[in-house]
This record gives sequence, structure tokens and C-alpha cells, in this order.
Amino acid sequence: MTTVLLLNGPNLGILGDREPEIYGYDTVDDIAKSVADEVAEAGWQVVAIQDDHEGGLVQAVHAHRRSTIGAIVNPGALMMAGWSLRDALAAYPAPWIEVHLSNVWARERFRHESVLAPLASGVVVGLGAFGYRLAARALLELCGPDPTHQS
Repeated sequence: MTTVLLLNGPNLGILGDREPEIYGYDTVDDIAKSVADEVAEAGWQVVAIQDDHEGGLVQAVHAHRRSTIGAIVNPGALMMAGWSLRDALAAYPAPWIEVHLSNVWARERFRHESVLAPLASGVVVGLGAFGYRLAARALLELCGPDPTHQS
């Protein structure tokens, strides 16, 4: 079966409770379910991983680099300083989409640059949990109807 990797970085494990006025009320489990629903019609499944440690995310990218068709990555604050995550994603052979729940460019200046975004196939910001569904749709489009062919 074709699988999508869904990665959520530091502090995203407390979504739903963490500053809901910024991040919304959906939990990481809610988000994983919505992504799974989005790709189910194509016969794809989702492996969802949340880790507060960069090394855990790096290990997940390496462990799933050959078994997944693409990835959706919300690196959280690692977008600004996650250099080892960046290197892992540079070696990830499939398309991947960077997602942020909030509009990072409407927030503090230190959030305005991602070290990961230049490597991503696309970036979705500011659309809350719905952004993950859009990222899933983008992967469906990028990977095409034949999951063995990756664009």
C-alpha cells in the first residue's frame, strides 16, 4: 500500500490546548485522521509521527525515505534552526510539503525564514488544520495517479 509520511515537530503534540487562538483546537490525532481521509480514496495510508526532538524527526525521515510516496512536514520552530532535519529532508527522495498552522509572516519577525522551505515541493501557511488537507491534495497531484511514478 502507498504511504504518506506525516511529521509534526516540537510542541505540536499539545495542539488543541496550546494557544488555540493561534493554532486552533484540532489535535495531532485529528489532523492525522483528516490527512488519512484525504488520501484514502487514492488507496493511500498515513504514518503519523510527532516528536519534540529533532533527532527523532531525522530518524523518522531516514526510516521512511524508501517506503513513503511523499511527506507532509510541520517542523514547528525547527523551520528556523533545524539544520539536521533540513539535511535529512534534502536526502528524502520523494516530494514533500512544509505546513504551518499559522501565517508565520504575520507573526514575529524571527518566524519569517524557513531553512527547510527552499527544499520543499511547496509550502502551506496560515490555513490552520485545513492546510494539512491541502498539502495531502498537493501530494496526490504531484505523485499522480500511478504511485510508483514520483514527479
